[in-house]
Amino acid sequence: MSEDDKIRQAVNEVLKTVVDPEIGVPITDMNLVDDVKVDSGDVTVTFHLSMPFCPPMFALQIAQDIKQKAKSVSGVRTVKVNLVKHVRADEINKAVNQ
Repeated sequence: MSEDDKIRQAVNEVLKTVVDPEIGVPITDMNLVDDVKVDSGDVTVTFHLSMPFCPPMFALQIAQDIKQKAKSVSGVRTVKVNLVKHVRADEINKAVNQ
């Protein structure tokens, strides 16, 4: 198993601890994580929410939790979070990735 594969596996594990604040269920249990890419320790996590109109404050909180928890994984250099299919995705992605 490559180092990137190990990091991807560890990131997927830590994402199980990111909980939707409205529903109280891990985002992984709700199948909201679309993709985890790792390239030499640079991680990109793409996710969506249960509704495209989810309150932006909750969407931002989930995005920030994803970034913080993914950054805690050994071997991760950078984390980019990519929210898709949300009415304010561009704004939230800009806020969490700046």
